[in-house]
Amino acid sequence: LSWSEALLLGVFPPIGLEINDGEGHASSSHQTLKGTSKWATSLENLLEDPEGVKRFREFLKKEFSEENVLFWLACEEFKKTQGKKQMQEKAKEIYMTFLSSKASSQVNVEGQSRLSETILETPHPLMFQKLQDQIFNLMKYDSYSRFLKSDIFLNHKESEEQEENSPEAQTAAKRASRIYNT
Repeated sequence: LSWSEALLLGVFPPIGLEINDGEGHASSSHQTLKGTSKWATSLENLLEDPEGVKRFREFLKKEFSEENVLFWLACEEFKKTQGKKQMQEKAKEIYMTFLSSKASSQVNVEGQSRLSETILETPHPLMFQKLQDQIFNLMKYDSYSRFLKSDIFLNHKESEEQEENSPEAQTAAKRASRIYNT
């Protein structure tokens, strides 16, 4: 199973993103939110949560645009690649899967026509960055807002709220508050 096949099947570990407050400091406010509440604050928060990625992919699949998030995830994974040979192999897989005219999951990005296989010979971690940024912005300003209004998101949010309001959850919360308030 190649890494691109694994990515398409959704068996990659979550991508860890550090969210900054604009001044380079890691944000702590996003750590108190969970699940759909956290997803609704930003696309970045959604993409750092494996369950969020799963639900977003489910939504994009229905919109026939799942390749966008798969490409974004592949680029994130590519940035971590060590060694020229591995980089060349992964760069070629990304190109053949998402960018070539014969790609099985082609993404629609500007500058794609100028991207040729010759760049695959001298890969570097940020070689797909501009294209990845285009796809991120496409998701952020287009599909992400629709996702937040979708049945997939709203149903998941509702089931989360029901779990939080269940008698078992309230009992556990009371036990925890007794432990910490002694």
